[in-house]
Amino acid sequence: VGPLVVLVLTSFKPESEILDFSSLVPRDWTLENYREVLGTPEEIPLVRWFFNSVFVSCAATLLVLLVDSLAAYGLARLRLPGKPLVFGVILATLMIPGQILLVPVYLILNSLGWIDTYLALIIPAGSGAFGVFLLHQFFLHLPRDLEDAAAIDGCSRLGIYARVLLPLCKPALATLGIFTFMGSWNDFMGPLVFLDSLEKYTLPVGLALFQSSYSMEYGLTLAAGWLCTLPVVVVFLFFQRHIVEGIALTGLKD
Repeated sequence: VGPLVVLVLTSFKPESEILDFSSLVPRDWTLENYREVLGTPEEIPLVRWFFNSVFVSCAATLLVLLVDSLAAYGLARLRLPGKPLVFGVILATLMIPGQILLVPVYLILNSLGWIDTYLALIIPAGSGAFGVFLLHQFFLHLPRDLEDAAAIDGCSRLGIYARVLLPLCKPALATLGIFTFMGSWNDFMGPLVFLDSLEKYTLPVGLALFQSSYSMEYGLTLAAGWLCTLPVVVVFLFFQRHIVEGIALTGLKD
């Protein structure tokens, strides 16, 4: 919390006070840093970067929830040949650093013509081993009597998944959604490698360019950094109860 407090307070300082460490609290409060950051869209398209981050993060989160929940449901509740092996291979991908996959993923996206598009950020991030593992463990502790009752009533496998099990997995889905949203929002390497157009950048990459352009104007950099951090802080504080509940219940068996 300490660095975040310093970030917020310093962003309200005039430039002359920022490097003066005698006082943490600004002596002369000012909104000039925020006015300059938000008032020059032709030079600092912060609002465009913000909406890019919102769109990419929300789209990636929804795709992860759909794909990972389907995979976890199949691995946890269906009788599939080679299921333990498949689940083990999925978990093994957690040991592979993402940086190793940048070149092959770039080549694949380039062959599809997706470089410098939002698809390059959304599709590769649309599933993950962590989400499959989290939801798989949650599905395991749900009683099978619910599925049997739904099947007797004529519900299909897809109907059982969508109407019976998913509503019971809200804590785990909320946990996975928050982690995915925060990871996509803070992702720096992906947008840096896969995007070329300035107007398509997300906030982390845009802020890095902003820092290089205004390396000595700390007030502007800190104001922009706080504006970029605020949405993630709000999301985390609003959903932290679901995170605790989802992690606490994951792995319990009936």
